[in-house]
Amino acid sequence: MAKTRALPTSTTLGPWLGIALIVILFDQLSKIAIMKVFAYATPYALTPFFNLFLVFNRGAAFNFLATAGGWQRWAFTALGVAAALVIVYLLKRHGNQRLFCTALSMIMGGALGNVIDRLVHSRVVDFLDFHVGGWHWPTFNLADSAIVIGAILLVLDELRRVRGAR
Repeated sequence: MAKTRALPTSTTLGPWLGIALIVILFDQLSKIAIMKVFAYATPYALTPFFNLFLVFNRGAAFNFLATAGGWQRWAFTALGVAAALVIVYLLKRHGNQRLFCTALSMIMGGALGNVIDRLVHSRVVDFLDFHVGGWHWPTFNLADSAIVIGAILLVLDELRRVRGAR
């Protein structure tokens, strides 16, 4: 009977958790600064297409479920924590895949940045407001940006993997 050898599937989590921690730190520091300097719902125009605009979001992306009865705070907090736990597992298993792990680390940092907001402020602090004419993209924050960048990196990693398989 042939003996099977387990392939090494993990590396240290340090660099990946470090990326997530940097995302969390920048996110939280930016939110603290914005809340100290800006009045709620008062736009501060920086360019013809960008404002700093302090608002709070009790829901998820695009204010999804923002007007629900309050249960959404805990549901989205639990979802963020569950996502972080799954990501730590994936980082442990695939720690040698740099782009994949960088993407997951950014997503985890962003998710936990918003979890911190929900626990500390009962809502997510948003302040980046892009607009064209009278049309405004929903206001967001650095945690949201990290999640989107991480998702884009996951797509790029998968496209690279598919091309390499040809």
